[in-house]
Amino acid sequence: MAAMSMTQEGRETFLAGLHVAVLSVSRGEGAPPVAAPVWYRYEAGGEVVIVSGRTHEKTRLVREHGQASLCAQTEDLPYKFVTVEGSAEVRDGSDPELQRELAHRYLGPELGDAYVESTAGEDVSVIRIRPER
Repeated sequence: MAAMSMTQEGRETFLAGLHVAVLSVSRGEGAPPVAAPVWYRYEAGGEVVIVSGRTHEKTRLVREHGQASLCAQTEDLPYKFVTVEGSAEVRDGSDPELQRELAHRYLGPELGDAYVESTAGEDVSVIRIRPER
């Protein structure tokens, strides 16, 4: 089956859709990268924004290497995916509004609020990836 390519607008629209994505971050020379499923937010022309535990390996590695890639995909035919690579930064500290927005996006309002309540007080960071490729 031949791969279908998307326009820039098509890629941005797809990436802005609701997908659980896989974040990949280098562990360094000779070691396999970390790949972890994540919830994210993206608006066309902006950054990919992820909330992660402050002490999680993926967060630490983004902080150390300043780069990451993210792949969002569909699991139904016709299969589609968009991969983003770019510089990344970590900002420590919670962002309750962002956390609630992501929880509502992926779980809906009722379950999202319950999730936010159950994770209140966790030490989190916000990862931002600037798409460069």
